[in-house]
Parts: sequence; C-alpha cells; structure tokens
Amino acid sequence: MITASKKVINAWAMFDWANSVYNLVITATFFPIYFETVTKGPNGSDKVEFLGFSFINSSLYNYALSFAYLLIALAYPLLTSIADTRGNKKNFMRFFCTMGALGCSSLYFFKGTSNLWLGITALIFGAMGYVGSQVFYNAYLPEIAAPEDRDRVSARGFSFGYTGSVILQLIGFALVLTMANKGEATRITFLLVGIWWWGFAQITFAGLPKVPPKPKQQINVLSHGFVEIKKVWQQTRTQPVLKRFLRGFFFYSMGVQAIMLAATMFGSKTLGLPQANLIATIVIIQLLAVVGAVSMSKLSTRFGNLKVLMGVLIMWLVCCAVAIYAAEYKQQGGNPERLFYGIAVGVGLVMGGVQSLSRSTFSKLMPATNSTASYFSYYDFNEKLAIVIGIFSFGFIHEATGSMQNSILCLMVFFAIGFAWLYAALKKQRSLTTEVVA
Repeated sequence: MITASKKVINAWAMFDWANSVYNLVITATFFPIYFETVTKGPNGSDKVEFLGFSFINSSLYNYALSFAYLLIALAYPLLTSIADTRGNKKNFMRFFCTMGALGCSSLYFFKGTSNLWLGITALIFGAMGYVGSQVFYNAYLPEIAAPEDRDRVSARGFSFGYTGSVILQLIGFALVLTMANKGEATRITFLLVGIWWWGFAQITFAGLPKVPPKPKQQINVLSHGFVEIKKVWQQTRTQPVLKRFLRGFFFYSMGVQAIMLAATMFGSKTLGLPQANLIATIVIIQLLAVVGAVSMSKLSTRFGNLKVLMGVLIMWLVCCAVAIYAAEYKQQGGNPERLFYGIAVGVGLVMGGVQSLSRSTFSKLMPATNSTASYFSYYDFNEKLAIVIGIFSFGFIHEATGSMQNSILCLMVFFAIGFAWLYAALKKQRSLTTEVVA
C-alpha cells in the first residue's frame, strides 16, 4: 500500500481541526460554565425541573452526556461494521458532522430554564455527532496511510485538532472579555463552534477520496459488528496479560473521562472560581497535555508501558485527593484558586499521556493478527462504555449525596481498581517472561 498524497492527508487532518473545537469549547470549558450559570434559580438554587423530575443542574448535564454516549456505544458495532464493509464512509461522516454542528449552533438559542429542553437536546446531538463522526474519521486512516506512516499521519491530525481548537477557544475567550453581555458572548461562541466545525469539514469532504466498498461478502451489516466484538472478547480471554490490561483500562477510563468532562463544572460550582480563570486554565491544560504525552512516551521506552501507566494512575489519585482537599478548604473559608491551578497542572501532564499510552499499550499486547480493525473496535467500544458509566456515576453520586467530593471519591475507587488490574497484568507479564527464559 502507498500513502496518499499530501493533499489528501491534509484534507483528512482538517477534520480534526474542524471537530476538535467541540471537545474543547463545548464539553471542556464554555458550555459547562454557562449551563451551570443559566440554570440557577432566582434564589441561587441549583435544582432544575426536566421531564417532570427534579435534578441538580450539573448532574442533569452529566446525565445528558452519558445518555448521548450510551446511544453511540450501543450503535458503535453497527457503525464500525458499516465503516469496514461499505464504501460510503464519507456520507455517514458528513451526516454525523452536520448533526453535531447543528447541535452546537442550536445552543445559541439556549438561555436557561425557560428552554431547558433545547439545551439538553442540542447537547446530546452535539455529543452524538462528535463521537459518531470520529468512528468514520478513524476508519479512513488505514485507507489513506501505509502502516509505516500511520503514526505520522495520526499525529498530524492531532496537531491540526489541537491548533484549531485553541484558536477558537481564544476567539471565544476574547469575546467574553470584550463584550458587556457575557451570556451573549458565550452563545456566539457556541454558534461559531457549529459554523467552524461544519465549514472546515467541507475541506475534508472535498479532499477525501471515495473509498470503494470491499468485495461483496455474505455479511449482515446489522450483526457483523457485534459478532466481531464478541469474537475479539473471546480471543482476549486467552491472552492473560491483555485480558488484565483491558480490565484495568476499563476502570481507569471511567475516572479519566469523567474528570475531563466535569473538571470545569467542579471549578465553577464547588470552588466558585471566575469563568475567565477557568477558561484560561483549560487552555493551559491543553498545552501541558502535549508535553505530558511526549514525556510519557519517552518514559515508556525506558521503564515499560505498564509501569508508566501505573505511575500515571498514582498521579490521577493525587489530583483527586487534592481536589477533595480544595473543596473542604473552600468550605472553611479559604481561597482554593492556587490549589485548583496545581490540580490543573497535574491533570494536564497526565491527561494526554494516559490516552496515547493506553492505545499504544493495547497495540503492543494484542496478538499478531490480520483483524487489527476488529481489535481496535473492541478497544473503542470498551472506552465508550467506560465513559457512560464514569459520567453517569459522577452525576448520580452528586445527585444522591449533594456533594461533588463524594463523586471524586468514586473516581478514586475506579483509579484504584484500574491500578490493581495493571499491577496484575505486569506481574503476569513478568511470570510469562520468566517461563520463556527458563
């Protein structure tokens, strides 16, 4: 196979430039703060009514996200089956892109409890559009890049996405700082996210080649993806190290994803930090994430992937413990701003590293096979389910106990279980190596 032309590669990478603004601007910074602010009652209450039930506003936000991810997780085997067997990846990618962009732009009209249904619906469509389009975006990589070039091409997409998202983040930040009506400035930012996402994606759709469908086989596209995931699950049960790693990955992914999606809400709601400070902090986290990913990669060549991942989980546990202390310090009348910045530095350093290192560890531990796509579909399916459970647990525990500190304690349990499984995987790996040497 020959890697596609530079023009095609750049067209593919532009989709990362286009849709990464959703992940940073909508889920990580502006929207969580805005949602928490506009859904407060006149007396400062954080209770909202939705579909006849009463929720804490931040918990409702988490429930909406987990519901969106659940729908995509259930549809994921079907989507990957389509991506693997049909030549219409671009059409499905365009459909989910349009759905997500419209969802983000619709948030411009969301002004609080008066049209809460619009905010929740738009949030769900935005999340589904983002995750759904990623399935087909990722599926294009083996079609346009030779195996020896995939790391380079994938990294190019990452760099495009990081650059694009930070640019729009700064534009939104400037609007919030310069406009007198901060709510209007924030809603304009939501509108810009949808326009940016859909507009730049047209470069991708124009430049990507139409991939011909695979030779016709007797495949039921509705069940093929589920059959493949079941097959890989059965195969991983015979791989002792990989099996233990995946169990650890599932549990610590619950914690990682929940923190990444709820960090801004925690800083705003629990610690009471100003919106401008929170947005600036998230930008710093993004910068540190790149440094962390590179550093973790270098450390893994020296100490091994599993050891480094275990060290990363210890850092996550420390960040959680400091967050709980910061909340208690705030309740005692202290100013936890510096503590939050310290947490942000720690999260930034381990956020990029845990994601990139997890995927590379999986690729190293999985057996030699021609079904790499099926294995990575299984990996992504696990991650999506972990996101659903992690986000839902965070919101549910906050709802049940009235304290985000308890939600963070739950995440610490997830990290601890993940650490235990990684230790079991490392121990098993050592014993198998000893047996081979003997």
